[in-house]
Amino acid sequence: SNRTMLCPYSDTSGSEDESPSNGLTLADGPHSPLKTDSSRRSRESVGSIGSETRGPRGRGRRTNTVSPTTPESSTDRVFIWDLDETIIIFHSLLTGSYATKYNKDSQSVVQLGFRMEEMVFNMADTHFFFNDIEDCDQVHIDDVSSDDNGQDLTNYNFANDGFHSSTATSGNLCLATGVRGGVDWMRKLAFRYRKIKDTYNNYRNSVGGLLGPAKREQWLQLRAEIESMTDNWLTLANKCLTLINSRSNCVNVLVTTTQLIPALAKVLLFGLGGVFPIENIYSATKIGKENCFERIVTRFGRKCTYVVIGDGQEEEAAAKALNFPFWRITSHNEIGALYNALDMDFL
Repeated sequence: SNRTMLCPYSDTSGSEDESPSNGLTLADGPHSPLKTDSSRRSRESVGSIGSETRGPRGRGRRTNTVSPTTPESSTDRVFIWDLDETIIIFHSLLTGSYATKYNKDSQSVVQLGFRMEEMVFNMADTHFFFNDIEDCDQVHIDDVSSDDNGQDLTNYNFANDGFHSSTATSGNLCLATGVRGGVDWMRKLAFRYRKIKDTYNNYRNSVGGLLGPAKREQWLQLRAEIESMTDNWLTLANKCLTLINSRSNCVNVLVTTTQLIPALAKVLLFGLGGVFPIENIYSATKIGKENCFERIVTRFGRKCTYVVIGDGQEEEAAAKALNFPFWRITSHNEIGALYNALDMDFL
């Protein structure tokens, strides 16, 4: 199976410079995974990055959500964030477009991107069963939880439960054909998602513990290099996230076009586990951002105010369709402006 791009396509063509300023008021309406062959580690070229074609990636049998059906009433403002090129700089490192835009050394920038991508895939495979469930991607961590019988997984042997071989023999179990495994197979899939959730929750604030000492050092070094190369982009974005997080009535939600499992690895590796509980992370790979936004409204209720923050056309169009204000981020200045608006309680 082809590994989907790890970095969602990101539309950076054209109009970012003449984009309208972000002087939005809440009352107003609102005015891109690296493709490789199955041995994704021997990459042919960076050429196909960004040319993501959104095929009919598998739809599971449920379109309904296991998220609570009664809105979470203590929340009155929901900030819906895009990940790549909004909170983190990742996709544009790999393509070299960040280097071009900010006059950086292209080779060094692309190298940083590849090193981080390798780390993301590594975490996804080692700790989050990505090799097993890459083609069984879900929108939300709880989407298959109704197939889980709650069995104690303490001594459960994931390596030998027969799940992987049955996936291999009928490789399209979760693909668009709608073919699905039997009850037993679905339960094993649900076990994997439960284990992923536990691992995320246990390590969201201590990623180094998950990586182990040697990898932890590499990771911290890489994070520092990326921060330096991107002029503290993540630090600036994180200030906004942390401020929102400190308010009792506001919540940060992440909607990304990266598949869910690599997205979780990205969130941890970029040190965002503290601001994004796993329940607040959605992957739009299969259903698109507008459908994700609708799921979030079902969860938090229509009385909330929703603000969408992103850099791409898809989230902007989805925000417009639902009449949510959209805050565009394409530069350090715009993150700074967002922080000021939050700090002064305009948002």
